[in-house]
Amino acid sequence: MKFPAPVSVQWIADLIHAEVAGNVTKEVTGINEIHKVERGDLVFVDHPKYYDKCLNSEASFIIINTKEVAVPEGKTILIVKEPFEAYLKIVNHFRPFTAAEKSISDDVSVGEGSVIMPNVFIGHSVVIGKNCVIHPNVSLLDHTIIGDNVVIQAGTVIGSDAFYYNTKKDRDTWYKRMQSCGNVVIEDNVEIGAGCTIDRGVTAETRIGNGTKMDNMVHIGHDTTVGKNCLFAAQVGIAGGTIIEDGVTLWGQVGVSKTLTIGANAIVLAQSGVPSSLAGGKTYFGYPAEDASLKRRELVWIKRIPELWRKVME
Repeated sequence: MKFPAPVSVQWIADLIHAEVAGNVTKEVTGINEIHKVERGDLVFVDHPKYYDKCLNSEASFIIINTKEVAVPEGKTILIVKEPFEAYLKIVNHFRPFTAAEKSISDDVSVGEGSVIMPNVFIGHSVVIGKNCVIHPNVSLLDHTIIGDNVVIQAGTVIGSDAFYYNTKKDRDTWYKRMQSCGNVVIEDNVEIGAGCTIDRGVTAETRIGNGTKMDNMVHIGHDTTVGKNCLFAAQVGIAGGTIIEDGVTLWGQVGVSKTLTIGANAIVLAQSGVPSSLAGGKTYFGYPAEDASLKRRELVWIKRIPELWRKVME
């Protein structure tokens, strides 16, 4: 999430009651997760396992819970007891929860030729392009951006909070929600089926590329990037932080794990599971998803096991 305007390090330090070390002259431009950070961003880390990764990332400012680290040249650390709580305080300041007072907010922008059917909910700061059709009972939550010529079928929810929690066993509530301050961007010519759910980014965006088509009951997790002209059949589920490159086809009930990449023009056949990255331009099947021709041969040999066993026993 980018701030409305850059703020000084000292202003952030005062907000979260932090001790500052390192470069104190630069201004903070936004807050982001580690896999989305850019120069000028603020990131938080509260586990020694990830100290080095955060300190050596593109982030210019790091909220951390120790003084015992070497601060990279030009960077700044802000030392607090609970970095996660500091993150929440910053997010709540810049993008606080604002309850809706009507079904379509006053600050919505709707392009020429677009049709909004009855019982649609549209939250704050939503932008809808030209010649779109939004069918009944769709929910477009805060900060969602919809391009031109987009069709969204009934009952779909776009922009719901990420399924993303900070886990600590030393407190009464083990799972504390990492508040989402990102959004969803739907590019031009996308069609989304009925009953789909697309979560907003935690701090950045979830993006669906130009020309992509989704069947009913598809779920896209937070911070996922879907390329152009992809095709997802019913009940596909994609976890957070995943990259789906251009032209990928996922057939029915394919499950895709988090923070991996499926290469351009790959095809994953129905009911397959994808636990790790896949190269583009191939067809995959099974769990774990593998080259479909190899997997089919494997299934043939599995079926022959009883026959082979009988021959061994004779």
